[in-house]
Amino acid sequence: MKLNLLHKVFSFTMALLVLFSTVSFTVEKHFCGDVLIDAAVFTEAQKCKMEAFEIEQAKITKKHCCKDVIEIVEGQDQLTTSKVEHVTFQNQVFLVSFLYTYSNSLQELPKLIIPHKDYSPPDLIEDICVLDEVFLI
Repeated sequence: MKLNLLHKVFSFTMALLVLFSTVSFTVEKHFCGDVLIDAAVFTEAQKCKMEAFEIEQAKITKKHCCKDVIEIVEGQDQLTTSKVEHVTFQNQVFLVSFLYTYSNSLQELPKLIIPHKDYSPPDLIEDICVLDEVFLI
């Protein structure tokens, strides 16, 4: 039961790792001067309200104030698979010994019997050490 659950969790984690390492996305940023107006992932960044005015002014001065910056984050596109036949004997010995020691460390301990669990001590009427004036030094 535990091994089956562990296998499913490990498989799911590896599938997510492969998925996230191969995903590509773009980040689009819109700057008006040196000020970042909007940044968007997977969509187009919103333009500033000065964009229409800038287009008209750019026709006259031929200089743009606003600019768009697009950053492309590319994921891994080549995946390699290795076969079990390529595992050396030393790696097999290490893997078997690691799994053996790990599985033995997860064994449950036997329940301990506590014989005095329900015992309540007698009521202390007077402290005998103080009465006899005997103290540990």
